[in-house]
Amino acid sequence: MSQISIFEQDNNSNQPLAARMRPRNLSEFVGQEHLVGEGKILRRLIERDSVSSMIFWGPPGVGKTTLAEIIAAETKAQFITFSAVTSGIKDIKTVMQQADRVGAYGDRTIVFIDEIHRFNKAQQDAFLPFVEKGSIILIGATTENPSFEVNGALLSRCKVFVLQQLKAENIEVLLKRAISDPRGFGDMDVVISDEQIGMLAAFANGDARAALSTLEMVILNGDVDETNPDRVVITNETIEQCTSKKSLLYDKHGEEHYNLISALHKSMRNSDADAAVYWLARMLESGEDPMYIARRVTRFAAEDVGLADPRAMELAVAAFQACHLIGYPECSVHLTQAVVYLSLAPKSNAMELAYLEAAADANKMLAEPVPMNIRNAPTRLMKEQGYGKGYIYAHDTEDKIADMQCLPDNLVGKEYYHPTEQGHEGRFKARYESIKEWRRAHKKK
Repeated sequence: MSQISIFEQDNNSNQPLAARMRPRNLSEFVGQEHLVGEGKILRRLIERDSVSSMIFWGPPGVGKTTLAEIIAAETKAQFITFSAVTSGIKDIKTVMQQADRVGAYGDRTIVFIDEIHRFNKAQQDAFLPFVEKGSIILIGATTENPSFEVNGALLSRCKVFVLQQLKAENIEVLLKRAISDPRGFGDMDVVISDEQIGMLAAFANGDARAALSTLEMVILNGDVDETNPDRVVITNETIEQCTSKKSLLYDKHGEEHYNLISALHKSMRNSDADAAVYWLARMLESGEDPMYIARRVTRFAAEDVGLADPRAMELAVAAFQACHLIGYPECSVHLTQAVVYLSLAPKSNAMELAYLEAAADANKMLAEPVPMNIRNAPTRLMKEQGYGKGYIYAHDTEDKIADMQCLPDNLVGKEYYHPTEQGHEGRFKARYESIKEWRRAHKKK
C-alpha cells in the first residue's frame, strides 16, 4: 500500500525507460482515442474533475495505470494506491476510515487498485461500503474480464472503460518521443531509421511498455561511434538479437486463452484453413499445452464433422496420440495436418444435435424404465420377472433388423439423429431412411 503518487517520485535516469517516459498529462497520452480523444467521455470527466468509480480493462501496456496517474495529477483529491500482494483487509479498512474522515471536510480520495483481479473477494468487499457512500472514488485496472474477476456488487457501482491494444502507429509515436525527449535518449545522438522503428513497433504487439523496454535494450546494445561517444548507431542485427522471440499476448488461464481456442474452433467450422493454422500457431508459440489443443480438435471432429467424414475422427485421434507420444515442438505438424483436414472436411453437426436432444429427454424422463425386452437377465429370478422376454437377436433375422421396441414407451417414434447430405453422411442418411421404412413396413399391427 502506498499513499504517494508516482508524480512525487524523483524522475532519474536509473528508472527504466518506460517509467521515465510515462505520459504526464492527456496531451502526452497516445492511443485510446475512443475514450480520451477530443470530446470523448473519459476526457470530459477528467477535464471537469468529475470522475466517478471506474474499471480500466485492457491488455498489458495500453495505458491503464497511466490514465489513473494522469487523473491523480489533474484532480484535486488525495491519491492512494493499493497492491493485492501487500494489502490486507486491516490495511484497507484503516485507509478507508481515513478517507471517511477526509471526506467529512469535503475532500475526496481516489483509490487506485492495479491488477484488481488479483484481489480476493474479501479484499474487494472491504472497499464496497466506502464506494457506496461516496467516501472514495475507486479506479481499478485489470487485464482480465471484470465480469468474471470483480465482485458483482462492486462492478455494478463502477463504469467499465475498455482500453484497446495500441496500434503500430501509436507505438511508433512513443518510440520517436523516447528517442528525442530528454527524459529518454534526447541527450544522445541515436541513429535509427523509420523502418527500424516500425520493426520495434510491430514486435511490441500493441504493448507500449514492452516497446519502450525493447528500444532501451536496442540502444544500450547499439554500436557506439568511436569519434563521438554520444552517437549510437542501431543496426538490423542488433534489433534481431534483441527481438529473437515475439512476446505474444496470452494467458493460459485467462480470457485470451478462451478467445484463441474459440478463434481456432470457429475458423475450422467456417472451413478457413489458413485462419485455423494461424490461430493454432498463435496458441502453440505462446506456450499453450498441445494436448489441450489436441483434445479440442478431437472434439471438433465429432461435433462439427461427424459422419460427413468418418475419417476425421481417426485423424484427430492420431494427432492426439502423436502429441502425447512425441510432444512439442515436433507435434506441431501433426496438429497442423489435423486442423487443415478438419477445416476442409464436409461439415455436419448432427452428432452434437442428436446428443443434446436425447440429453434433454433423458433429464426430463430419468425414471422412464428400460423396456423389458432389452433388459439383461443374468439370473433365473430376473427371467421369471420377464427380463429379456420378447428380445429378438437381430443377427438371426433375414434383414439383420428386428421389429422390436428399444425406446421407452413415452418416446416411441422419437428421432434424435437428423442426418445431413454433407459428404459421406448422405450415405448414412440413405441407410437410416431405409431402416425407418423397413420398420414402418414391418410394424406389428
